Amino acid sequence: MSKPFLIIQLRPEHEAADSELRAILQYGRLREDEIVRARAELTGLPDIQLDDYAAIIVGGSPFDVSTPEDDKAAIQKQLESDFMSLFEQLVEADFPFLGACSGNGLLGKFCGARISRRYAEPVGGTDIKLTEDGKRDPLLEGFPQTFRALLGHKEACDDVPPGTVLLASSAECPVQMFRLKNNIYATQFHPEGDLEGFTVRIKVYKNHGYFAPETALELIEAVAKEDTPFAKRILERFVSRYRH
Repeated sequence: MSKPFLIIQLRPEHEAADSELRAILQYGRLREDEIVRARAELTGLPDIQLDDYAAIIVGGSPFDVSTPEDDKAAIQKQLESDFMSLFEQLVEADFPFLGACSGNGLLGKFCGARISRRYAEPVGGTDIKLTEDGKRDPLLEGFPQTFRALLGHKEACDDVPPGTVLLASSAECPVQMFRLKNNIYATQFHPEGDLEGFTVRIKVYKNHGYFAPETALELIEAVAKEDTPFAKRILERFVSRYRH
């Protein structure tokens, strides 16, 4: 029997978490019987034995690594500590991992990057540009040099995390995708992002400081005009590459 993919979610809001999972399954071309779902924001990370899984995918979160420690909830502190321990295992094994948005911040922090609000980006679409290393990466090979992706984040890596390879950048945020070793990936943008999912998130997070609440409808209309097939293909390629 093939090993399942572990999908770790960090969204406390059930509607947003369910919508995110739907998108990961849809664009990763994963069946429900091929995954194990972990709602880590409820209880922290489960006890993870890497040999039990084909790969790990981590979604986004309203938790920000750059939030002052005194302002972080207990569950966020626990999650950050849990992830630092998980990354120690991952890096030693070069275990397949794909983290989107908050996964990018967590992995960047582990690698020693400064995470701040310097390169925050508004909710919507943006042009992602591949680096020379990105053009040669198995998840991105054959992509156009520039492609569209959906995103929205209050923090990002200030610089390329030490020891990693920068795969993609954008005009407003220099670290959009990087790889650690051969199999550990992080994206600042949302490869699973689509109109359905971002409509849910815009409604759920409209009072979380990502944008002015009164602009929610305008943002949804803007997202409806976006087409992001290559961003979604990253998920499909990741799953295809590591499916046993």
